Amino acid sequence: MGETVPALRVGLVGYGVAGSLFHAPLIAATPGLSLSTVVTRSPERAAEIAKKYGARVVGDAEELWGACDLVVVASPNRTHVPLAEAALRSGVPVVVDKPLAATAAQARGLAELARERGLMLSVFQNRRWDGDFLTIRRLLSSGELGTVNRLESRFERWRPVPKGGWREAGGAEEVGGLLYDLGSHLVDQALRLLGPVTHVYAESDARRAGISADDDTFVALTHAEGARSHLWVSAVSPMPGPRFLVAGSKTGYLKHGLDVQEERLRAGLSPSAPGFGDEPPQRWGTLGAGEDLHPVRTEPGAYLDFYRGVVASLREGAPAPVDPWEAVETLTVLEAARRSATEGVGVKL
Repeated sequence: MGETVPALRVGLVGYGVAGSLFHAPLIAATPGLSLSTVVTRSPERAAEIAKKYGARVVGDAEELWGACDLVVVASPNRTHVPLAEAALRSGVPVVVDKPLAATAAQARGLAELARERGLMLSVFQNRRWDGDFLTIRRLLSSGELGTVNRLESRFERWRPVPKGGWREAGGAEEVGGLLYDLGSHLVDQALRLLGPVTHVYAESDARRAGISADDDTFVALTHAEGARSHLWVSAVSPMPGPRFLVAGSKTGYLKHGLDVQEERLRAGLSPSAPGFGDEPPQRWGTLGAGEDLHPVRTEPGAYLDFYRGVVASLREGAPAPVDPWEAVETLTVLEAARRSATEGVGVKL
């Protein structure tokens, strides 16, 4: 009989929304991974971690470097770069929640360090495994859409009263605001679907009282192949628009509502449960043009595939599930968008 390969010991830095809602459940459900240690200073969170996962809780990330096979950074955005750099310099591969860094230059430095050390560095762009995004990729691959002329993509919510915390109240040093938060997903998806960007225009505002980070932002991208992406992120949309509207030369795709996986994680459902990423037919999108419209099945969402890809990278030498150099490309666009909104100009890349 062959020897059983021990699971990779994962150290998770941070147990806020990102750590508790996404990373911990996904890590625990992924074959080949074991959530062994979590960094948090909250007694309440420590008790929850012990009850749910039986993981060791420590107060400082430095305790992970010699005790884990993989470090996952899900702490506040301003800490992503120093923590990832410390892990890599200690010889530990790293997954970093988006955004990887505050600037493309910082992200480039981390990617180069990982390459020099021969270590995996990946970025948790989980929205690449949303069912609606996978459906668009399927429709593009099959040729059903034809050539895409315009992509509209939105993360819009109605939250007129701020929740507080660094994401809303912090300035640029906190890497807060929706442009770098949800905008990281929308820009990443647009780049994956339509390719490199040559021009960026953006409008960005802080609409609600008491916050300093953007909560209502629009970004327009011109892609090298001629398509345009129009992207919205907002916390002050009384009537949110469609999640996706793709206008192709042959037909179009319209989709309302968010991927089902986040709501199921919030409900406590295990990501390994049968049908976890399946969307009910009443939530499917619409494919067609003019009067010829019909529902189209949504591909199953597959957040677990990210961490399955991490295992394949560490065990088999497969490419990282999200290449850090793609994060550099995304941050280049986000920086251009911030400059465009600040200066009121279009930015060429």
